[in-house]
Amino acid sequence: MLLDNHLAVITGAASARGIGSATARLMMQHGARVAILDTDQDALDSTCESLGDGAHGYRCDVTDWTATRACFQRIAQDLGPPDTLVNNAGITQPKGLLEIEEDDFDAVVGVNLKGTFFCTKAVLPYMQERGRGSVINMSSVSAERGGGIFGGPHYSAAKAGVLGLMRAVARNHAREGIRCNAVAPGFIETDITAGKLSAEQHQGIRESIPAGRTGSPEDVARICVFLASELSEYVTGEVVDVNGGMHID
Repeated sequence: MLLDNHLAVITGAASARGIGSATARLMMQHGARVAILDTDQDALDSTCESLGDGAHGYRCDVTDWTATRACFQRIAQDLGPPDTLVNNAGITQPKGLLEIEEDDFDAVVGVNLKGTFFCTKAVLPYMQERGRGSVINMSSVSAERGGGIFGGPHYSAAKAGVLGLMRAVARNHAREGIRCNAVAPGFIETDITAGKLSAEQHQGIRESIPAGRTGSPEDVARICVFLASELSEYVTGEVVDVNGGMHID
């Protein structure tokens, strides 16, 4: 299997119809054990139960450095040092620039960008000690296009920051055997998007995508498995678009 003897930490992975839980499930199918992080303990328990043996839940607020560092310490003590980190935790708000208040900005940038920074900082010493590791940052087509369907300008800015952070980590830590890449999903059918659009709006989105369909969490999970595995061992500092051709440079 691609991920035998592999431990992956996946943040924001408690949603039943989310990218994080889909990634955890697929990684487990390829032989990995997973530690999933979220702030919702009930959802964590439910998701771990559905994933079965090999899935371990940890309640963690990734915007809190002290809590995040302690969480990674617990994971290392319980399960061993992580091989892969998937920085998937994120929130969005469909607000225009003039509608965004300071608290909105802080919340969106806090989870999407600061949380990614804190988790990467927490996992790096374990990867440095072993001389290998893969960090996967979840960005968005919104970062590349300056906007999407649900995310406001603060979301685009945060997800663009995730790309800059990814490139810096890739450049600074490649000689230590640590790779860092990003995934930029387009419109993915998750709990975040469910019920937010009319049938006509949904049809219009599908028609605007060259592939003729919206994406599934499994579409993104497959890329995460590739980036975690040895199949991508010479790939670092890259952004993989998963959007059916919605954004083509």
